[in-house]
Amino acid sequence: MRGEMRAMRAELGVIRREEIKESMTEFREKLEGVTVEVKKLQEENASCCGSWGTEQESGTRAVVLRFTNRRHKTALLKQGRKLKGSDLYINENLTKKNADIARNAREARSNTPGCFSVVGFKLAQTMAFAIDEINRNSNLLPNVTLGYSLYDNCIQLGIGFRAALTLVSGQEEQVTLEENCVGTPPVLGIVGDPTSSNSIAISTVLGLYQVPMVSYFATCSCLSDRQKFPSFFRTIPSDAFQVNAMIQILKHFGWIWAGLLISDDDYGVHAARSFHSDLGPAGGGCLAYTEILPQGYDPVKLRRIVDVMRKSTARVVIVFANKTPMINLMKEVVRQNVTGLQWIASEAWALGDVLQTPHLMPYLGGTLGISICRGEIPGLRDFLLQIRPDLHHNNTDENSMVNQFWEHTFQCRFAPPPAGWVEARGELCTGQEVIENEETDFLDVSNLRPEYNVYTAVYALAYALDDMLQCEPGRGPFSNNTCAHLQRLEPWQLVYYLEKVNFTTTFGDQVSFDENGDALPMYDIMNWVWLPDGRTKVQRVGEVKRSAFKGEELTLDEDKIFWNFESKQPPRSVCSESCPPGTRMARKKGEPECCFDCVPCSEGKISNTTDSMECTSCPEDFWSSPRRDHCVPKKTEFLSYHEPLGICLTTTSLLGTCICVVVLGIFIHHRSTPIVRANNSELSFLLLVSLKLCFLCSLLFIGRPKLWTCQLRHAAFGISFVLCVSCILVKTMVVLAVFRASKPGGESSLKWFGAVQQRGTVLVLTSVQAAICTAWLVSASPVPHKNTQYHSDKIVYECAVGSTVGFAVLLGYIGLLAVLSCLLAFLARNLPDSFNEAKLITFSMLIFCAVWVAFVPAYINSPGKYADAVEVFAILASSFGLLVALFGPKCYIILVRPERNTKKAIMGRGTTK
Repeated sequence: MRGEMRAMRAELGVIRREEIKESMTEFREKLEGVTVEVKKLQEENASCCGSWGTEQESGTRAVVLRFTNRRHKTALLKQGRKLKGSDLYINENLTKKNADIARNAREARSNTPGCFSVVGFKLAQTMAFAIDEINRNSNLLPNVTLGYSLYDNCIQLGIGFRAALTLVSGQEEQVTLEENCVGTPPVLGIVGDPTSSNSIAISTVLGLYQVPMVSYFATCSCLSDRQKFPSFFRTIPSDAFQVNAMIQILKHFGWIWAGLLISDDDYGVHAARSFHSDLGPAGGGCLAYTEILPQGYDPVKLRRIVDVMRKSTARVVIVFANKTPMINLMKEVVRQNVTGLQWIASEAWALGDVLQTPHLMPYLGGTLGISICRGEIPGLRDFLLQIRPDLHHNNTDENSMVNQFWEHTFQCRFAPPPAGWVEARGELCTGQEVIENEETDFLDVSNLRPEYNVYTAVYALAYALDDMLQCEPGRGPFSNNTCAHLQRLEPWQLVYYLEKVNFTTTFGDQVSFDENGDALPMYDIMNWVWLPDGRTKVQRVGEVKRSAFKGEELTLDEDKIFWNFESKQPPRSVCSESCPPGTRMARKKGEPECCFDCVPCSEGKISNTTDSMECTSCPEDFWSSPRRDHCVPKKTEFLSYHEPLGICLTTTSLLGTCICVVVLGIFIHHRSTPIVRANNSELSFLLLVSLKLCFLCSLLFIGRPKLWTCQLRHAAFGISFVLCVSCILVKTMVVLAVFRASKPGGESSLKWFGAVQQRGTVLVLTSVQAAICTAWLVSASPVPHKNTQYHSDKIVYECAVGSTVGFAVLLGYIGLLAVLSCLLAFLARNLPDSFNEAKLITFSMLIFCAVWVAFVPAYINSPGKYADAVEVFAILASSFGLLVALFGPKCYIILVRPERNTKKAIMGRGTTK
């Protein structure tokens, strides 16, 4: 084991430059009236140890500074006379003349957390313990003894950079282990640096020499770039995984609207890039705002940032920063009393004790944080208890790290003490003090997190070296199957084995590195609990890890989570409320994807899921429900027997049929009477039958259309009406022939209108219509048709005529016979006879023609079932017109005026009153 244990503040996590800036700002504000030379003091010229003493009546406190350059310290001390009248003291081994100031400054430095980091010292001792444990392990690196050197980078890149170059360049002090082992031992690797910014710079240079560097706290995702950092490894997960872990938490609780605050460094900037690329529509969320926290205390910037947080509708705030910017932020949060926020902490401040204070818990209570996983290191506490100071070092800046730790822990000073220390009743350190009797976190090994990362980093280097030494000559991985040799070891050879290292710690964790040099990622989810007695407890409520088979896996025990809200439930954080089924999301112009309006789906379209991006069209036979959340079968529309219109038409049709039957019965019963026998009773019977068929064919237009009804309805209608009109036409022709035969020389005309000729004429005329119907049905038969043109939400069942020409010829033929009958009847209207049937035929045919002339435009302009109703109405109206006009007067005479039912009365030769 080699190397002197010096101050190692950089790796121990002492006060950061943000705190220096804050105190320097406060310092410069107190130098009003001092010369310009003093005011030009810059942050890089001093490191801050905090403030000392109680606040004076003037509202100022003494600022304790440590200068990094003697010239700046001397220049400032020259202004001493100007400062004597104030309560401001500037110290650091001043002069004997200012012994009181020096004594007070040393006391302030010892009592200020930033001036000595117990946590950092513990990390250094963890590394020493790991190496000591490896050297005592006969199964790991037998016959090889590991040594180490500790360097303090003082939170300054330049110092850390020089330390790294010193290690790899072989410019360290030479050591003598044995007579035959003299010189500078080879540097196998570097454990560090803890900060991302320093690691980026150092690893860039180390990568040129292929010197492995294993960091235990640098998390920037940019360090996973193997092209830029080929020899960088780390035992802490990358920020990229930390970002994904936070996104998993957001998804779990449905927080799709969050604010992001980042630190002004590589740690925050690269995290922001990951958030903006990963948290989107695919990630299931949006960022309401992204703000950069100032490095120092900048009231103006902080006030603006907190105003943005207060005005935003985002209830979840992600802070990816270090403790110092967070402390500054909370000052302004408390000042503006911004409550009701759910904080999500990055690992840099998730366990920060400085923020877990009673006056901050009303604001930070319930915080969910990402933390490095806890580990166990057996034997570490016993090792820490063995630490003893070096009594041969005097009290100067060259004191060993252990001596500084001893003075800090026991509030004593080693001999010789600073001037005035004994006079102020300060105690002297003996080196025999018992650490175990002190209340300090140094001996607490129940919550090892960064320490565990240091431990695994040292073991990773050791196992890689052990694997390299196990190489069998001739089977090596390098050129010509050679192996690496310990005496001629090249750093790049250890990098090769470090990439393939795979071991299990005593705690049971598997350690290996992926192709980017990142360890298997795993984080604990921590929750800040605000206890009723005012105390704060940080408890583990879950974990997030990545496995080769299941990917990223989040596990949460929600029953254990403390929510700092009245409802004791997780808050809602959305820009827009979820769009319910039946609506779709319409993004608001100029706003993130999570801000949208809910637009109802249009008719015929639905969305059956929450937050649907598009509405889907329903199938052809379906329509959207009133709430537009599911498709329902479209309403069907046709002229039904069950609706009032259908019932009326059916009743009228049956009534007409019954009347025809009654009239036919009357005529059969009185078939021997003159009024029935006049003008061919056979045609009258056939006419009544055809009218009955006309009434009945109207029923084919009522009910759901089917193939046989569609084919039969128009054929039956056309043939029935042609039969009816043919009978009327023949009757009219017979009337004309009879009266012509009554004239001299006209007897021959009757021979063409005998009973056979009349039946033949009716048959021929009806056969023509039958032929027309047959040709129509064969060429383009009417078929049932689902019509959705009239109503989008209805299916109108109708019979498509198939051939419009066939339908027009059918109607045209009926019209031709009707017009011909009407003309002939009109010509015979004034023939001399008391009962001239030509007048009745004329009147009936006028009704018939009027009905069907009105039918054509009404039929064309009537949609759906109403077209069928118009056609049924035309059939019934024309049928009733013919029935009443032709048979009404005859039935009246037969039933009411039987005395007129004589041949004499019919021929007009008698008068009956």
